[in-house]
Amino acid sequence: MSGRFHNQVAIVTGGSRGIGKSIVEQFAAEGAKVAIFDINEEALYEASQQFQEKGFEVFSKVVNVVDPIAVNATIDEVYNKYGSIDILVNNAGVIRDNLLFKMTDDDWQTVMDVHLKGSFNVTRAAQKHMVKNNYGRIINISSTSALGNRGQVNYAAAKAGLQGFTKTLAIELGKYGVTANVVAPGFIETEMTKETARRIGISFEDLIQASIATIPVGRTGKPSDIANAVTFFADEKSSFVNGQVIYVAGGPKN
Repeated sequence: MSGRFHNQVAIVTGGSRGIGKSIVEQFAAEGAKVAIFDINEEALYEASQQFQEKGFEVFSKVVNVVDPIAVNATIDEVYNKYGSIDILVNNAGVIRDNLLFKMTDDDWQTVMDVHLKGSFNVTRAAQKHMVKNNYGRIINISSTSALGNRGQVNYAAAKAGLQGFTKTLAIELGKYGVTANVVAPGFIETEMTKETARRIGISFEDLIQASIATIPVGRTGKPSDIANAVTFFADEKSSFVNGQVIYVAGGPKN
């Protein structure tokens, strides 16, 4: 299959649903071989079947990104299978929303582990192959919550941390032909935002309508909106774009 990413190899964590699944589909539709890492075995199997039915080349593996041993082994498996790792998208995430005074130690640590430790584990394992090939694109999925969001002190801190993580990667890896950038979604219609609606006790449709009122373009985002931004950063032609954060939120963000 020809396209922008013909013969390139992309890894997408959390790629079985929502934003991650849309990112996988866009890469595969444009010719990439895509490895999907996810902890949700049922969703991973279902997504893999759907992609294979479309004729896409995907490699799927149940991986907990918090486990460095499992991550290292699976990254090496992808490299040995395909011969390169060109693109990495750190998308795996969880939410454990609550106000600070109600937040448990486990709520805090789970979010830090998946978003920060998970991204660290996968990036550290993948970059050695990118550096060796003198080429790579790393895209980390942050959030507008990095700017602060009520009930998400853990998630906001983790997503802000990913931005600092990414800017440092850009400095360290740029000379090896490896760029690192961030896509920070605003309100996107996914299972995660449905969970937010349940948490605050309103219907998903009411949450969508309330969000639209604050978004300049007058609509909420779709997973494909994020996939488009990710593929911009992943494009070979984007080699001079490094250490940047794009807020894909339908309007200005600080």
